[in-house]
Amino acid sequence: MAAVSCYSSPIASEKASLSSSRSISSGLHLRQSTRFPRKFSGISVSSQGSFPVLRRQFSCQASSATSPPSSAVKGQAKADLKDFLHISDFDKATILKILGRAVEVKALLKSGERTFLPFKGKTMAMIFAKPSMRTRVSFETGFFLLGGHAIYLGPDDIQMGKREETRDVARVLSRYNDIIMARVFAHQDILDLAKHATVPVVNGLTDYNHPCQIMADALTIIEHIGQLEGTKVVYVGDGNNIVHSWLLMAAVIPFHFVCVCPKGFEPDEKTVEKAQKAGISKIEITNDPKEAVRGADVVYSDVWASMGQKEEAAHRRQAFQGFQVNENLMNLAGPKAFFMHCLPAERGVEVTNGVVEAPNSIVFPQAENRMHAQNAIMLHLLGL
Repeated sequence: MAAVSCYSSPIASEKASLSSSRSISSGLHLRQSTRFPRKFSGISVSSQGSFPVLRRQFSCQASSATSPPSSAVKGQAKADLKDFLHISDFDKATILKILGRAVEVKALLKSGERTFLPFKGKTMAMIFAKPSMRTRVSFETGFFLLGGHAIYLGPDDIQMGKREETRDVARVLSRYNDIIMARVFAHQDILDLAKHATVPVVNGLTDYNHPCQIMADALTIIEHIGQLEGTKVVYVGDGNNIVHSWLLMAAVIPFHFVCVCPKGFEPDEKTVEKAQKAGISKIEITNDPKEAVRGADVVYSDVWASMGQKEEAAHRRQAFQGFQVNENLMNLAGPKAFFMHCLPAERGVEVTNGVVEAPNSIVFPQAENRMHAQNAIMLHLLGL
């Protein structure tokens, strides 16, 4: 028997609606920034992250009441679906499509519309080997707001690789859920999950990379500057998993990326080489913060000692002297430079309180965009 589901009737002009088949280059228009009069694939964006007024209608679709989840029949092999493990696994058109979807879905949620429920009847297993506030809340809340149910599995619930082999965890959870998200230490764990799972797997963070964060960062830059392409993003600090994902983004989208870090704390050489060989972006790895930030559109920072490195914190504070993002460094970047941080921040260490709280800090819009970027990623993976 066919069940007909209508997401919504047309919305008033001050509300946003969604077209699930439109990409970022589909003619969606946002209010133009007076501060940064740029365009991103046909989209104009306000400098303060205003949300688009979308005047579209939702469509009603008929679906079989007995049809399997759109991801796959639980327990069967993946067909043409793809996991979200590294940004560079996708081409430019797909990344832009996902970012465009994030813009649309964010606008829809901001409008107060709550009848678009593409995840209704779907469940997500969330594996946390590393604890997190933003990752858990953004995934769980986002999945719920679009109609789904997320299940939190903490470090003691599974003990993946210790209590139970990763390949067994992947195959069991695939039979219960439509999608799996994992935040783990070893990058091999996310690769093994994806290899053996029969539903899409989303990389919520590994020691090697953090692709969902950089998708949220790209969305934030688009909102505040108008585009990612052609911008100069300067990361100041440790050459960590955030840097690796920025490098992988630079292998897909053309922009100027600079990682400025102390000697001995550079990012993975193979990842740098991959980004440079792609020939898409200008990539620089330097050791001079004052020179690196000049002309930056974005100055980006992260903690000097990540989770699992806290025993190195004292040593790193010594090694990173001169790499704090403070008011003087931001002045060198110029009055138009935005400050970003993936959080949590150690105020007074890698960044001053004044920089975090300054008018050109977009740290909290950036944090919010984790949810919207991730929603768009999951919609893409589930074919919705």
